[in-house]
Amino acid sequence: MKRHSLPVAAALAASAALLLTACGGGDDKSSDNDKIAGADQGSETPKESAASSGAPTEGNSDGVDLSLPKNMNLVFDWDKPTDKNEAAAMDDAANFFRAIYHGVDKRTTKDPAVTAYSADGGMKYAKTQIEAWIEGGWTATGTLRHYDVSTRSSDNGTSVEVAFCADSSKFFGKEIKTGKVLTTEPSAEDFDHYKIIMIKYPTTDGLWQASKVFVETKAAQCQ
Repeated sequence: MKRHSLPVAAALAASAALLLTACGGGDDKSSDNDKIAGADQGSETPKESAASSGAPTEGNSDGVDLSLPKNMNLVFDWDKPTDKNEAAAMDDAANFFRAIYHGVDKRTTKDPAVTAYSADGGMKYAKTQIEAWIEGGWTATGTLRHYDVSTRSSDNGTSVEVAFCADSSKFFGKEIKTGKVLTTEPSAEDFDHYKIIMIKYPTTDGLWQASKVFVETKAAQCQ
């Protein structure tokens, strides 16, 4: 089932303004046909972004638990950039999505991982997504793949845009009560393009937080 048809309504009006707010100092423009993640959501199960194979599953150096059940396979086919800040921001963009799915698995929006890896509009996005899974009575199962990543730093070095594709054609909602997997037929709706604005946490060396989330659904460049 698809992320952009989540059962969310009123909460998105407030978060939309935050997601469109400029991030400190950089040129963080998004294309005109980018949609704010979650802004057009309806009543089915979510299709979300996720995290990567080869990534820590029990926790990480920031001291938060990012472990996921084996049936939630979150894959990032990403090559790291040579720039140290961009590489760190890319890693923590992946951790941001791991945190979302950790919250989905644990059935809570108050997960320490969400607080660690998100701020402002990014935190609103994460909590909205987790709430939708909880309210729908779903967890996630299958493989969600992320690929074709690129990074772009702001002039002052305090923010990095991490852009990438996501393929959710093998990633589904599962009803917790019945165990039924809500499969869908492959379609253009399985492909999204994300732009995540990561900001450097001022008091912790190497930690970056997602502050804004943009998504283009049915993204032609990802198919």
